[in-house]
Amino acid sequence: MHQDEQGRTTWHESRSRQRRRIDGRVRIAHQRLENQLLSRLRFATPPEVVRWFGATQAQDYLGALWALGLRTARASESSVEAALAEGGVVRMHGFRGTWQFVALEDVPWMLALVGSRVLASAGSHFRARGLDARTLGRACEVFTEALEGNQELTRQEMAAALARRRIRTGGRLSLLLAHAELCGVLCSGARRGKQSTFALLSERAPKARPLAREQALAMLARRYFQSRGPATERDFAWWCGLPLRDVREAIELGKPWLHGESSGGQHYFRVGDAVASRRGPSVHLLPAFDECLIAYKDRSAFIDPSHVRAINAGGGMLKPVLVSDGRVIGTWQRKFEKGRVAVAVKPLRKLDVRERDALAKVAERYARFLDLPLRIVGA
Repeated sequence: MHQDEQGRTTWHESRSRQRRRIDGRVRIAHQRLENQLLSRLRFATPPEVVRWFGATQAQDYLGALWALGLRTARASESSVEAALAEGGVVRMHGFRGTWQFVALEDVPWMLALVGSRVLASAGSHFRARGLDARTLGRACEVFTEALEGNQELTRQEMAAALARRRIRTGGRLSLLLAHAELCGVLCSGARRGKQSTFALLSERAPKARPLAREQALAMLARRYFQSRGPATERDFAWWCGLPLRDVREAIELGKPWLHGESSGGQHYFRVGDAVASRRGPSVHLLPAFDECLIAYKDRSAFIDPSHVRAINAGGGMLKPVLVSDGRVIGTWQRKFEKGRVAVAVKPLRKLDVRERDALAKVAERYARFLDLPLRIVGA
């Protein structure tokens, strides 16, 4: 073979490998959209969505409501809040120590897996604020006394209860509350107007019990991969915050449900059959910290490397994103103006006609979710 023929052969092989990698990313992104309940709605209520995922990110409360609304048939912001107020789902610190929505019956076994680990990793923060074991224990006792009898108290009322027992809260209240949640003492109560409240987990979920460790690991693997697969073991480890040895044990225990596949040099797991790729444009307005992005250590199936800084500028913040056919193509934010909502879109590339039409429809759906008239800006 001549040298120029060899060069052409190598070039064609390289292009072929590149196309296979791109095709693999597209297929993975489409399957994730399906399992993330974005391509197809499967559930009628927000608690069903939360149970499917196991836990969903909730530090941005209003964005988290939209994340559930996106995945629930005929949802509105008020209907999602009403479903949460019924008590089947709580908002609390969980995996990686961040705010999440979790079904009440799942809280004990999830905390048994990760609560002590999260607290240990935050030990330096507690020590820096002068929070020793005695103070943390006293705070849990105060919270329990204040909330007994199905009481629900706001953050300010919880601080007042601590102050009456001479436990200083300045700069420490968030840590005291998070510690009590991770110890299984506190969970969220019903919202009081725009304020969150706290309640006793033992009173909100009196029948909930931890699972045996192996059962809990197997359940965690099933919930993660059924809702977020195809995903790798490192994606799973990133999301749940467990060490790789525990993650690998969970995957091994979940083998009766898990299917493995390889793509682009990575090994992925999923639950159930692979779904056929959709033909775009499938457009979505995802809130900040949506599970579609936060659930993966490697987000390249959804985000082009050149766009990462536009989505995640650092500090752990993920912006709300515009997704088309499984790829992030822009960011967006909502703005309220005189009785209507403006959806301000910042595309990362020019949208084609079909994408603009699809964007108009999903923006209108978001406006209906808020029960407000719509104005689209920037598309």
